[in-house]
Amino acid sequence: MSLRIFYHPLYSSLTLPERHRFPLAKYQGLFERLQVQGYPLGEAPAATREQICRIHDADYVAAALSGQLEDRASRYALEQGCGLQISGGYHHAHRDHGSGFCLFNDLVIAAQACLDEGRCEQVLIVDLDVHQGDGSAALCARRRDIITLSLHGEHNFPHNKTTSHLDFPLPSGMADDAYLTTLQQALSLALRLYSPDLILYQAGVDVHHADELGYLSLSDEGVRLRDAMVFDCAIKHGLPIAAMPGGGYRRDWQQLIPLHMSLFETARHRFG
Repeated sequence: MSLRIFYHPLYSSLTLPERHRFPLAKYQGLFERLQVQGYPLGEAPAATREQICRIHDADYVAAALSGQLEDRASRYALEQGCGLQISGGYHHAHRDHGSGFCLFNDLVIAAQACLDEGRCEQVLIVDLDVHQGDGSAALCARRRDIITLSLHGEHNFPHNKTTSHLDFPLPSGMADDAYLTTLQQALSLALRLYSPDLILYQAGVDVHHADELGYLSLSDEGVRLRDAMVFDCAIKHGLPIAAMPGGGYRRDWQQLIPLHMSLFETARHRFG
């Protein structure tokens, strides 16, 4: 197995209003840190319009399409065991509207592309962002080929949750031990109930105790152990895994870089 991380300059090129809550600059910061530390980087190509329209309403796509999405990391994971994105995890996007800083749902688009290409038969989306992936849940409702698993803050955005295949709402203030125990049980249940042959991992760091929009209380080590648990689960069951950083919100976005780096460091330790 070999590790590859995908990036595109457009991830950080969008102009947002001053003091916008989404820390877009963190993607360029992550790219620079990974480059300095010698990680293997590759440019992510765009998803096609047809691939996006497989998931989203065609009129919505026509009105909203203005950027690039990617599914190369999931293809690479199927071929090499693990693929990572520097950006990604836009799990609040619904079929005909965007929400929560999310325009198109890259997780479901990538899953559908791999299914359409015959590369897999069932995809498990493991969503560990602190905010429930309501868009992913809605897009995959009643489907059996894309399974959604979400651990999220019970009292956080979105106010109206959408039912995932497996939901684990967590109380505010939950810390490392209780979180990791719940995650272990959730992964075990998902693999007992379903038979995925690809995992897409949304690794938001807004579960951290210092996150400004999070409300959970994981430590730096708790975030690292969480990532390790998901990767080790994939390895134990022989499943390819593609991962993306997801959310993390601080006015000083530089403080997010070490937390997001945990994902890439943990993957490099296991996949080389």
